[in-house]
Amino acid sequence: MGSLLQFVRRMRYGPPIVVVSGLPRSGTSMMMQMLQAGGLEILTDAVRMPDASNPKGYLEFEAVKNLDKGPPPAWLGQARGKAVKIVSSMVTCLPKTYNYQVIFMRRNLDEVIASQNKMLVDRGTPPDFTQDQQVRALYAMHVEDTLRFLRARRLVSTLVVDYAEALSTPRETAQRVVSFLGMSLDVDRMAATADPALHRNRRSAG
Repeated sequence: MGSLLQFVRRMRYGPPIVVVSGLPRSGTSMMMQMLQAGGLEILTDAVRMPDASNPKGYLEFEAVKNLDKGPPPAWLGQARGKAVKIVSSMVTCLPKTYNYQVIFMRRNLDEVIASQNKMLVDRGTPPDFTQDQQVRALYAMHVEDTLRFLRARRLVSTLVVDYAEALSTPRETAQRVVSFLGMSLDVDRMAATADPALHRNRRSAG
């Protein structure tokens, strides 16, 4: 039934836009790198360069930041059949006129917050650690609300990928992604891109 639905959507709305989403520091860049390694064309402008926090690159597209402003942007039409990274706070702004396949990255929220705090420290902006628990609660609510929104959208299919699992079982994760997308991508090259050494700020499950 799922493959039939994908076929109907493609016939009516064209190739889907592959969206990689999630909280900042949840593994979205890694997933973009996996898709690119597998052979999927990505939409990026290379404005944000690699740094110590993300040595393999962010693969972002600056125009995404304006999704909540004005009419649907022209670049969305150019994104059909490609992958684009859209942070979870902006993914709900996607217009209803396109067909989307969303890969949503989930990561232990304590790791997400620790990673974000580390980035702030590295940039010389000390974070307010006293707000971590409040931020965690807000993030948990935001993630569930966003997934609920995506699952309710008629032209959106969603696959949730756990960051830790992607690193510990990269080939299985890559195969799940390929099956979800219904594309012919190089699973081995995708799996080789997931680097466990980059799993920093590790926390126990929870």
